[in-house]
Amino acid sequence: MSVEQGQRKSEKASLICGLLRQSPPGEFEQVVQDLCALAQDEELVKQEAARAGARHNKNNFTPVQVNGNTVLLTNYNDLGGNRFFYPQDKFSFEFDHLSGLTSKTHLHRVMLDEGELWRGALHKGLNAYVNRHFPGGNSCVFKKSLGKRQMLVACIEAHQYQPVKHCNSLWKSDWTFALTPVMTRVTGVFLLQLHYFRNANLHVTIRKSVSESLHVIDRNQFVLDFVKFVKAEDNKIHNAILENIQTLSELTWRNNLRRRLPITRTFMNWNELLNGQHLETNVFRKEVPP
Repeated sequence: MSVEQGQRKSEKASLICGLLRQSPPGEFEQVVQDLCALAQDEELVKQEAARAGARHNKNNFTPVQVNGNTVLLTNYNDLGGNRFFYPQDKFSFEFDHLSGLTSKTHLHRVMLDEGELWRGALHKGLNAYVNRHFPGGNSCVFKKSLGKRQMLVACIEAHQYQPVKHCNSLWKSDWTFALTPVMTRVTGVFLLQLHYFRNANLHVTIRKSVSESLHVIDRNQFVLDFVKFVKAEDNKIHNAILENIQTLSELTWRNNLRRRLPITRTFMNWNELLNGQHLETNVFRKEVPP
């Protein structure tokens, strides 16, 4: 291979990697297939997809089924070498980000200390909340060490991937706090993504951070307070989204957009336009009399 050919291949790989990183939730496999057809270099695309797929899955808290359990792929349970662990049932497994298959499941030892007891209690309480309020949602709690401090990270994931209806959406949040005596600061980060691709290409991304101080004295009471806090913040962001959609509908589309549309001096038959499903729909227009 000449130097020029090597540079072209490097540029192509960089472009492929950039497009793979922009894959909306639930569409990574489709993007890989499309790039294989466009680039006409399946080996190069799959090579880049193997690396980009790990980042895509961990960033989106992708759920996988292992031994009858739903496990979230995150940065918090990544053991390296494409291995992940599930703290609730104490096992680890290998995951192929390109094929989506799991293999080589092994027991994963976890020290049964005070932090693990708190993690297990929080996992059960959060899982009960998610099952009640998120259809098809999943959650998991992980324990991490930061120096001498023990940290707990609670992850929530809920999605609706409906390519037949030309719409995919993801709701995820993670909640981090330290097991410090008396009081701790809980920090939550929301990420909502929506992709609509019927007769349009609409991407919506919403990010929000929240925090609250909670008492760390009684384990059971903390779980109740934590779930109550998460539920309140979930409701706030849900209501805010509904209000913004209503405002967008009333203000932007009805008022601002109508004022800025060009004056064509023609009548538009809106009923006939709404009934049409394609751009080829014939729209009846009648000239305005002078």
